[in-house]
Amino acid sequence: MLIVLLGFWCAGIALLLAGTTVGMYALALGRVPGRRLQRNVEHPRVWGAGALLLVAGVFFSRTVALIGAGLITLGYVKKPTFDY
Repeated sequence: MLIVLLGFWCAGIALLLAGTTVGMYALALGRVPGRRLQRNVEHPRVWGAGALLLVAGVFFSRTVALIGAGLITLGYVKKPTFDY
């Protein structure tokens, strides 16, 4: 039982570190890692800020995590085109 709990704790720490790293990368450089994300994310700095807030929401509050999830969603929004 203790080994399972320790495994979950280590996996959680690894996810927090990965989320922080990807968020800082996107926020600082203005691009996201990976081909799939680069094709889909239109606003990488907004996406990176959202990733950082989502990770911070684990420690602070659900509201911060919800704002982070909203910013990640806004990072995917495409610019409107008016082709008539």
